[in-house]
Amino acid sequence: MTVQIGTSELGDGAPVYVIAEIGLNHNGSVDTAIQLIDVAADAGAQAVKFQKRSPVISVILHATSRYPLPAEEANLRTITTLQNRYPGVPISYSSHECGPQISIAAVALGANVVERQITLDRTLWGSDHAASLEPRRFEHLVRDIRIIGQALGDGVKRVFPGELTALAKLRRVPV
Repeated sequence: MTVQIGTSELGDGAPVYVIAEIGLNHNGSVDTAIQLIDVAADAGAQAVKFQKRSPVISVILHATSRYPLPAEEANLRTITTLQNRYPGVPISYSSHECGPQISIAAVALGANVVERQITLDRTLWGSDHAASLEPRRFEHLVRDIRIIGQALGDGVKRVFPGELTALAKLRRVPV
């Protein structure tokens, strides 16, 4: 199953959809909210998220609500468990850790969407800032997610055109 959001398709076979969660990191400032939207877009995020109390469920996001999240509590194998329990529903990851590694691992495990908190400054007051990425690190996360998405491939073993020269050179011929 895939889900259509605007012009983007979410689900297996589609590029990972990146959401910059602004949450409350705007600290009540419209100017800061606009600045966060701009840096998220510049970094390559397809969407931003503000807190809303009555969402429409179209994907399932695995999350551990601890800020910041220690690696040993991420329990990323839950992504596979949810994929098996809800076949056809895009299963995704909502991140609260400090660095990019766990979000990238979630993509390697099959997360179709990564929601990551973004801030202009991690030292600002508020619980979300410490678990958020600043613009440059967010941009690097999006870049790395795109690379991992391409590297996953389709699971079909084949010889790629770039391998043909090495294959011809290294192939053994029975005598």
